[in-house]
Amino acid sequence: MRYTSIIQERHKRHGITEFKKNELDALTIQVTNAQEKVAQYQSIVNSLTTKSTDLQGFFATATNNKTQAYTNKMLVDQLVLSAADLQRNSDIAFNEMSKANLAMKTLTVNVNSVMSKLIYTADVINKLATLVLRKKAMNPLISDELVSMISTAGTDANNAVAVTLISLQSSFLAQATEMEAETAIGLAYTQSIALTKLLTGSFKEGNPNSLQSIFYQAYKDASVNYTLIEAANFRTSKQLGAAKAQLNTAQVKLKSLQSGLAAANAAALAS
Repeated sequence: MRYTSIIQERHKRHGITEFKKNELDALTIQVTNAQEKVAQYQSIVNSLTTKSTDLQGFFATATNNKTQAYTNKMLVDQLVLSAADLQRNSDIAFNEMSKANLAMKTLTVNVNSVMSKLIYTADVINKLATLVLRKKAMNPLISDELVSMISTAGTDANNAVAVTLISLQSSFLAQATEMEAETAIGLAYTQSIALTKLLTGSFKEGNPNSLQSIFYQAYKDASVNYTLIEAANFRTSKQLGAAKAQLNTAQVKLKSLQSGLAAANAAALAS
């Protein structure tokens, strides 16, 4: 009877030891699995952190590109407006200069006509004065006042011819100056048309060959790229936050399992 009790006690102790061993093995497996989970989540966090850092750099670049593209778009719009103003003002100035040049030509013709008439008049007066002086020499009764008046008239006529000649020269000079100015303004008008064509493409907004459309497309592309990178950055940040939360949970669970394994080992050693 006593022998049977001893055997039963040995089996009992052996059973308890085997149970603790199994418990320790199970805890060890759980700890190992938890460590693998932590390592897995840590790898995901590291990968997403690197990706997030890269995307933040790309996002900063995309932001700068979008801002610069918008600035370029505004500048080309201002250039288009300036070119349009230059073309319009050049057109007005050219038309006004053409009118002025035509008027100056008409004035020159009129001055020339007046001068011809003055020369003829002065010639007639001078001949009349010569005739009167001859008659005066033959007939003293001819009035000295008449001779003086005719002489004065001849002098005035000659002076008028001289003054008119100066006016005619001035009109020719003014006409030449206006022709040069008209040519310069015409060149400016032609160049303003070429500039407008370069900026807008034959005056058609949206022409793919125009500088304006190129800058517009550049801004559109920069905006699309900015939106895509912004969305990718947001998704990655969200994924990184979720991965960090999972990693934190896994680390807490691992610490708990490690503590439980340590306690179980200590209890096993104490039994």
